[in-house]
Amino acid sequence: MFELKVSKSHFLSHIFLKELVDEHGLQSFTLADDAIFSVKPISGGAHSNKRLPESDDNIAFEKLLIFCEGLHLQQLQLISLALQEHLESVMYKVVRVDGVSGFAICAQVKVVQSQGIKAQIEKVANQLSVELCWFNQVPTLTQPGLLLMDMDSTVIAVECIDEIAELAGVGAEVSEVTARAMKGELDFAQSLRTRVSCLQGADEAILQQVRDALPLMPGVANLVNLLKKYNWKVAIASGGFTYFADYLAQRLALDAAVANGLDIVDGKLTGNLVGRIIDAEVKAETLHTLAKQWDIPVTQTIAMGDGANDLVMMNAAALGVGLHAKPVVREKADMAIRRGGLDALLWVLAAN
Repeated sequence: MFELKVSKSHFLSHIFLKELVDEHGLQSFTLADDAIFSVKPISGGAHSNKRLPESDDNIAFEKLLIFCEGLHLQQLQLISLALQEHLESVMYKVVRVDGVSGFAICAQVKVVQSQGIKAQIEKVANQLSVELCWFNQVPTLTQPGLLLMDMDSTVIAVECIDEIAELAGVGAEVSEVTARAMKGELDFAQSLRTRVSCLQGADEAILQQVRDALPLMPGVANLVNLLKKYNWKVAIASGGFTYFADYLAQRLALDAAVANGLDIVDGKLTGNLVGRIIDAEVKAETLHTLAKQWDIPVTQTIAMGDGANDLVMMNAAALGVGLHAKPVVREKADMAIRRGGLDALLWVLAAN
């Protein structure tokens, strides 16, 4: 065991922590008020009688993944202090994934009090502007799996129907219905039909205009590319429209895309839908269907989304991830990624 005394200024320096990780190979460690204790030697460190926990795989340990831009050691201490009534931090491990810039810190933790833990994690994450993902067992990165994602506000940073409506001159009407639907206040099928009916008579060229300007969510392309290298399948199940989902499937080289069809006659939207409505239940059904099709065990499935319509799909997967999600979704999801790009999910899988 090696001990490195740390000044107060270094505890506050993200550069200091980055140097420890990048240049000195910091991997497993614990913290004191003025020191780091590491299994491996650290430049300037001295031998110590302190011992780290013997096993990272102790069944009593769960994990709290911590990351943000400019993470420093004092943040780790503040997080541990703020969560001490719920989680006891035992040790820390550095998590890195080839192809994802930076690193995360995974705290090995013991549950002290589970009641109210999600609310406290949410509070601390917001107060300290850090990402906190609490979990026990999650799918393993190095085994084939399935990631099924919502499209609007998950794969892309907009709601397509709102963009179409804005160009068609009915933005206010559609946005109001969309917001209520995403909060779970309206039946999805009814709200979708209502919104689409507002688009009657809109020119098909509007769809192409929206499609050509679709902004991808940060990290989504990197996430897909790296999961593919580990033999994962990646797909979309969307309450949006095939016009955009099929395009994204081709653009990102996804394995499948399921969405709603818009009825178009003579270059104009009729205000009607074609085929089966892709609602919450169908999204969950899609997860099971694709997993069976590709012979992927349910334990290796992940569903990611941002709205109430994604919760059934998320519950059907081994891991349900709320991405930049509404409060009701963050509360009910297995974990939440509040600020980071989608490829932050790889740190979670690697930490397992």
